[in-house]
Amino acid sequence: MSLLVLLLAVGAACCLGFGFVLQQNAAQHAPRGDFLSPRLLLDLMRVPRWLGGIALMVVGMALGAAALGQGEISFVEPLLATNLLFALALSRRQTKQPLGRQGWAGLALLAGGVSAFIVAGEPTGGSAVADPLRPWLIIGPMVGLALLLTAYAKRSRAGSAPTLLALAAGLLYGVQDALTRVSGERFSAGGFAELLTGWQPYAVLLLGVTGLLLVQSAFETASLRASLPALTAAQPLAGIICGVGFLGDRLRADAGALAWEAAGLTAVVAGIVLLGMHPAMPRGVAAAAVPGRVALQTR
Repeated sequence: MSLLVLLLAVGAACCLGFGFVLQQNAAQHAPRGDFLSPRLLLDLMRVPRWLGGIALMVVGMALGAAALGQGEISFVEPLLATNLLFALALSRRQTKQPLGRQGWAGLALLAGGVSAFIVAGEPTGGSAVADPLRPWLIIGPMVGLALLLTAYAKRSRAGSAPTLLALAAGLLYGVQDALTRVSGERFSAGGFAELLTGWQPYAVLLLGVTGLLLVQSAFETASLRASLPALTAAQPLAGIICGVGFLGDRLRADAGALAWEAAGLTAVVAGIVLLGMHPAMPRGVAAAAVPGRVALQTR
């Protein structure tokens, strides 16, 4: 079962990584007037490359949901963070940049950090917390922080805005992953009748659409270097917090294990930053600010 979860999670990471690169290739040409507007998604729907990236993302999310249905979120989330490796692989093909010391160091830190966290933490499943308030005590602050980051990014519109939007989207995606697992458990327990009578699947849809808008706005205003590392780092951290906080996931809690788990997560974040800042990651084409709407490239 662990091998199946591993294959599903890595397959999901592959699709997500490739999908993010294609989405950013298209979104960087979007009208700046569409920033954080639903019009952005409507405009991008006319771009074949973006639709291809979204198709890969949907497949990745489906594989991730299958992995979450079979394994613990604390095991799956670090594996999903390896999507940056696949994004870098596709970007290297586009930019013809060698991996170099920075790339190998980032790869080693990311892979080693994921391995260290999983081996030291030994994630195991358990019963979800019965207290109905516990999920909201965790989900509420995460969603609130995402809203604050989005509000600040909307005011700044430049500089740190793409990173803030990516962080916000990562938090929402981490919560979405947790609620996807809950939705899967409800479906297994009572089929569609049980699933559709809960609030979780509707929250999954809302979080997914909101996160997509935030990510595309980040991709529109900056290169992958400024957005994808923050997105990739925030999502697994948020997911692990939800898993341990209210889904019943258990991690080893002795001093030695906690030290290795912390070191592993730190290495994951450091590896993500190194890979995200690698020269192979496309810088993006700065679209000229325009007062109205302009035509997207359709190639």
